[in-house]
Amino acid sequence: MGSSEQAHADGVPPGTPALVLTISDGVAAGVRHDDAGLALAGALAERGFAVDRGAVPDERADIETALRAAAPDHLLVVTTGGTGLTPRDVTPQATQAVIDYEVPGLAEAIRAAGRAKTPMADLSRGVVGVLDRSLIVNVPGSPRAALESIDALAPTLRHALETLAGPFDHGAAGAGHSERPDLPDPDLPDRDLPDRDLPDPDLQEVDAGRRSEPR
Repeated sequence: MGSSEQAHADGVPPGTPALVLTISDGVAAGVRHDDAGLALAGALAERGFAVDRGAVPDERADIETALRAAAPDHLLVVTTGGTGLTPRDVTPQATQAVIDYEVPGLAEAIRAAGRAKTPMADLSRGVVGVLDRSLIVNVPGSPRAALESIDALAPTLRHALETLAGPFDHGAAGAGHSERPDLPDPDLPDRDLPDRDLPDPDLQEVDAGRRSEPR
């Protein structure tokens, strides 16, 4: 299967809103070409996303403001850049400051995919987390590493976004197994209930007889 065919196979419903946010002093100032942002936008568009793009400098306050502004209108926000070890690499700190909670398994999947290509991937501090119903993903600033990161998320990205879309209340009306196949089906019997947890009627009769004997 070619890369384009694989992208469609791993895609989302057409028009799913996404934002690619480039974190770069140079790109934000207009003096550097946004290679990673363009590459990511193209890859996400192939998977069915309607992609917006933006850029902010490597400043925590600017990044936090941009993430908060993006979340209400985008189910997916991908930041590129600022995930390294220098003092100006503050994207993970800004992301952690605004998200409601992390999704560490997805961040680990990105690093694992990068590690297969280079041990330097372990130096990336990218975070994946949730803000309201938006999934925020930090990827490196290198176009190649950024695309590899999106590929690493492909098997689970659609399901993650569908889960975030709700309903959140597992017991609410409309939150049944047909709507949320990732949840247990309450109509199925509990096949895992061990027999030892059930009372033995024969033992109950013996115990009753012993209690009725005179002492």
